Amino acid sequence: MKIPETPPALAEIVDRLVREQRIDRLATLFGENIGPAPGGRYRHWSTLRHIQPPAGLTSEEWWAAIKFARHQLRREIPLRDQNQAAFFYSTPDPALALLHEIDKNASGAVALPEQVMTSHSRDRYIQSSLIEEAITSSQLEGAATTREQAKDMIRRGRAPLDSSERMILNNYRAMQSIRQYKDEPLSPELIFELHQVITRDTFPPNVRAPYLRTPNDGVAVYDDRDNSLIHRPPDAGEIPDRMTTLCDFANQQESAAFLHPVVRSIILHFWLAFDHPFVDGNGRTARALFYWSMLSHDYWLAEFLSISRIIRRAPSRYVRSFLYTETDENDLTYFILSQLRVIQRSIEDLHVYLARKTEETRETERLLRASVSLNHRQLALLSHAQRHPGTRYTIEAHQSSHRVAYQTARTDLLDLASKGLLVRSRAGKAYVFVPVPDLHDRLQQLA
Repeated sequence: MKIPETPPALAEIVDRLVREQRIDRLATLFGENIGPAPGGRYRHWSTLRHIQPPAGLTSEEWWAAIKFARHQLRREIPLRDQNQAAFFYSTPDPALALLHEIDKNASGAVALPEQVMTSHSRDRYIQSSLIEEAITSSQLEGAATTREQAKDMIRRGRAPLDSSERMILNNYRAMQSIRQYKDEPLSPELIFELHQVITRDTFPPNVRAPYLRTPNDGVAVYDDRDNSLIHRPPDAGEIPDRMTTLCDFANQQESAAFLHPVVRSIILHFWLAFDHPFVDGNGRTARALFYWSMLSHDYWLAEFLSISRIIRRAPSRYVRSFLYTETDENDLTYFILSQLRVIQRSIEDLHVYLARKTEETRETERLLRASVSLNHRQLALLSHAQRHPGTRYTIEAHQSSHRVAYQTARTDLLDLASKGLLVRSRAGKAYVFVPVPDLHDRLQQLA
């Protein structure tokens, strides 16, 4: 990926106008009432310079007016770059609008369909979201396997067949563990523990799996497409102190000033990815920290969201938001806005998914309620089977999907087989169940 052009510095533009004795021009420029995000867009110089500026302004003068407005809003955080320059952020109107939508839709008493938010279905949807995030987060880091293979591995509880499946299984277990840690303060030890889960058994036998990278590791971030260097992290010797500062920031110990919890969660994501403290697994650990922070601030809907699925649709946009931040004086607003949109799209995707599941549940219940006595787990399996007629179901997978005892899962499937809705066979020592070819017709007949 091409590194974005470094924007002209506000101070340099001002100095030039002063040298040219154009003080009147300077006063006019900053009196133009140009905001930090003209037209609702927080543009980087690499984009802005190709857009026609307002009448009477050059592109550089327009940029200077925008930067002046942004400087009025900036707030520094404890993160420093390799030259000890501070990172900062702002919350222009586009960010405030997105934060309002996320607050309204991801915390508190969010209204979701009753059919899919009963106590027994909540765990099933969390399970599905954890699997989706584990798969797509790993695929962002190079895991090469299909979603169906990965889902089958997790639901059946089988051992991973290769490093890609191992990466996904590890990420799934890490996402599960975040729920247990959400009420604990963040510490280097907790980050190490998450990282260990994420990278377990993924290093080659001849490569050590350290807690932290060393100066000899030569860790940097390269673009997979052309192998160009896009980020060189801070010196390895600084990592312990930087990680302590990160944890203090996560635990709100850096200042008494208010920082919106979602913005804090996004900054943690950026911070760990920027520091790149580990030889491998930094991106997955960074996204895991985002989820930990969201849940710790009671954004409970985050359990149902997959930000990696949205990021994977446009990975270059994700990388570019990092680069915009680094090339424009460490302005984190680019990354924050990018991730706020990711969260918003994740919420929109969730509501589409829930609407579909609601309709499917209603349809299945409509067919079965009158004359067939089935529990919610069996209804869920039959709903899935109607959409995926070739699926093979096992007792272990059913047990994992619904978090029930083995005997309960076994009884569910044997009962469906006895009703003529599933066909039972053996694969080795285990039972395998497949839907009957005319499942929908059978359901209609039963109803």
